[in-house]
Amino acid sequence: MRKLNILFLCTGNSCRSQMAEGWARALKGDVIEAYSAGIETHGLNPNAVKVMAEAGVDISGHTSKNVGTLLDVQFDYVVTVCGHANEHCPFFPGSAKVVHVGFDDPPALAKLVEVEEAKLECYRRVRDEIKAFVEKIPGILE
Repeated sequence: MRKLNILFLCTGNSCRSQMAEGWARALKGDVIEAYSAGIETHGLNPNAVKVMAEAGVDISGHTSKNVGTLLDVQFDYVVTVCGHANEHCPFFPGSAKVVHVGFDDPPALAKLVEVEEAKLECYRRVRDEIKAFVEKIPGILE
């Protein structure tokens, strides 16, 4: 059986989409070929790397990619993980189904708190929400 090609798309491909790709590869690698990209590239967020490592998933080798570099991939699903990406999602040739599943932006949440541990808690909460979503793939996308 062919793996589903799933793109996780956000604004800068620095945090949420990277975590989603990491979880999909770790939890669903037998049924999903996971990709992540952004409308822009903002670099890999070090706190995202840190909290994913705490959960046993290494995304330190990921790079921030622009969605334009993946337009030749035939995606089954494009999952937008932030509102901005959902509003600006490019057209994908073929039969890709676009599904929006918004998650809070950890860096924005972290700006609201001063203590470093509290900042990391923002990332951990979103990490765990993304994991819960990925665990339900592919059925939840249908």
